[in-house]
Amino acid sequence: MGGFFGVASTEDCVQDLFFGTDYHSHFGTMRGGLAVKNSGGIIRFIKDITNSQFRSKFEDDIKKMYGYRGIGVISDYDDQPLIIRSHLGAYSIVTVGRINNLGSLVEEAFERRSAHFSEMSGGDLNPTEVTAMLINKESTFTDGIARAQEAIDGSCSMLLLTDEGIYAARDRLGRTPVVIGKKPGAWVATMETCAFPNLGYETEHFLGPGEITFINEEGMEQKKAPGDRLQICSFLWVYYGYPASHYEKINVEATRYRCGVALANKENREIDVVAGIPDSGTSYAIGFANQAGIPYCRPFVKYTPTWPRSFMPQDQTVRDLVAKMKLIPIRELIEDRRLLFCEDSIVRGTQLQDNIQRLYDYGAKEVHMRPACPPLIHGCKFLNFSRSRSELDLAGRRALSELEGDETKVPPEYSDASSDKFKAMVDRVSDRLRLTSLRYQELGDMVNAIGLPKEKLCTYCWDGVE
Repeated sequence: MGGFFGVASTEDCVQDLFFGTDYHSHFGTMRGGLAVKNSGGIIRFIKDITNSQFRSKFEDDIKKMYGYRGIGVISDYDDQPLIIRSHLGAYSIVTVGRINNLGSLVEEAFERRSAHFSEMSGGDLNPTEVTAMLINKESTFTDGIARAQEAIDGSCSMLLLTDEGIYAARDRLGRTPVVIGKKPGAWVATMETCAFPNLGYETEHFLGPGEITFINEEGMEQKKAPGDRLQICSFLWVYYGYPASHYEKINVEATRYRCGVALANKENREIDVVAGIPDSGTSYAIGFANQAGIPYCRPFVKYTPTWPRSFMPQDQTVRDLVAKMKLIPIRELIEDRRLLFCEDSIVRGTQLQDNIQRLYDYGAKEVHMRPACPPLIHGCKFLNFSRSRSELDLAGRRALSELEGDETKVPPEYSDASSDKFKAMVDRVSDRLRLTSLRYQELGDMVNAIGLPKEKLCTYCWDGVE
């Protein structure tokens, strides 16, 4: 998915920029970049962070950087920030999102013979460069950003570092968050409010869908008012978001506790202990255990110093190896026990299948699984939150297709937790994983735990509603 951080300050901004960008590393993606503007122009560094921490790659580079304004990004796969020279002036840009109509936008530009683009490895085009092309078609940055927001199918939030300051824009339907913060002498624009406390910032303003805001060291100015329709990604609270962050003023960790409570309220099994699949399942397990009055423990502990997030590698065998090596079982907490695990979600299920087998190998009597969201049966069309190459990689969709005998058909009953088709799909997933029982969070309970009306949340991956 990715994340960004921009700062304008009356003093050198590099330290805040460095740590603020690093607070987006949990998105677990592949490129990192920093750009700082000073009297000599824009200084920029881009690094591959696939198998190393952002901080370790940039700790030497930041010694060469200085300036009062800067932007940083953790990127899905494309090199960022870009430095663009246009009739609007020289500026640097970072983006987060997904452009589904990238090809048609490029073809349109070619037909008018008005643009050329650099190819990335594999022949792909850089979506940030295409976004800059759309911006450059207008006479002001505000009009250009607004044009890009309207032209892009998918989502695209962005920061632009210009001579005057930083433009922050949230994607047209607000699928990703953008937040403004401040402290004496400095203003920031970011996606994750978890970057604020340790850097001394206070939340000032949550941008609405499609809103464009300008910041410099003196303050904030709204350039384009937000639209009426909000479709923020629910998975931010379920999995991607960091526990200390807030979206739409709603904290992630508190939401996950509420999800755990909702799961506990519908539990009817006799179990000995509640646990979470580390790390994202831990919050749900705490909420569940506190509500149910059942002991919480950690049958798996996570070794984090050297292992990356397990969804990052492209190759499934590598993902499985990472998942296995970083989770260490504790026999004394597993043997002869009825274990109930909370998990954020079941995406592919391949790593979970191996973890469940290891629990049985270590003597577990029963293993029950309680994901904090419904089965994923549609691939996301709006954000790059999964590296799955096919919807059939999704455990729920694969089970559905096996039951229907059709890889493309998705009857609506599979989004209804009370239907027989839904129950058959869940049973199929449970059997494949060798679980004693499997019960997913119901969509309504998940929505209630988040606390926003369903119509303001994107729930497409669960129910197919756009």
